[in-house]
Amino acid sequence: MSDELSGVAVVGSANLDLVVEVSRPPRIGETLLGRAGGRFAGGKGLNQAVAAARSGAPTRFCGVVGTDEGAALLERTLVDAGVTSALRRSDTAPTGVAHVLALEGGDNSIIVAAGANAELSPEDAVAGVSGAAVVLAQLEVPVPAVSAALRAARDAGATTVLNAAPAHAATLGLLECVDVLVVNETECAELGGIDLLHRAGAATVVLTRGAGGVDLHRTGRPVVHVEAFRIDPVDTTGAGDAFCGALAGALARRVPVEDALVLACAAGAIVALHRGATTPALTPEALAELTATR
Repeated sequence: MSDELSGVAVVGSANLDLVVEVSRPPRIGETLLGRAGGRFAGGKGLNQAVAAARSGAPTRFCGVVGTDEGAALLERTLVDAGVTSALRRSDTAPTGVAHVLALEGGDNSIIVAAGANAELSPEDAVAGVSGAAVVLAQLEVPVPAVSAALRAARDAGATTVLNAAPAHAATLGLLECVDVLVVNETECAELGGIDLLHRAGAATVVLTRGAGGVDLHRTGRPVVHVEAFRIDPVDTTGAGDAFCGALAGALARRVPVEDALVLACAAGAIVALHRGATTPALTPEALAELTATR
């Protein structure tokens, strides 16, 4: 990582999350009554940018939204979290929307309509990552934009982090420009498993297992396991995004990856204790307090 680079740049999606609390997902053809859970800022990219900023790293976000009221809510969320946003407004597409079914026990099911996220261009992405020490991306936006961001960051000497979510066939072709790959168990299996990911160029793979913690796989080195923090989750929406954002933030501060993963697990736990994908309760002080319990 070059000494001339600083902070985190996140390239990704921004959505308006519409949450409905239900006991179970509806069956085909069924109308199921639920409770209104609220309207929240979301999208993997926005969530991760907010988490990086709230964990203490200077952070900027690059994404595309519409010209509607939802876009204004998303922009306010970024500003309130201390994120410098580079939101481009689309005149032709609405802000992306995620319909979230919040299930009993803290689990969720999510359907995403990309909207303006689909218009994120390689030019947007390259401009958005300039000067960042760590560049973080996901796959809810067009792959060419993600590829351009990662390649520009790698050329500039930045550390690149890819959260391959949702799993996408194009992931393997991106790995030559990825320093740290983050996947959950489902995504890892869909992409062919740890060994294939290593062979495809992912020297460092962070495998998240929810309550089962995290496994750090590095080529030629023993697997390192990091335990999850024991909590009673309220809403797991955004917990994985908080993990990724806090991880990127810690790496930007040059925290060793093993310690960065502990901070990332703590961030995910804090977010899971609150309703919605982001929370002001995620602070450097809260992270320090929780990690001190280890």
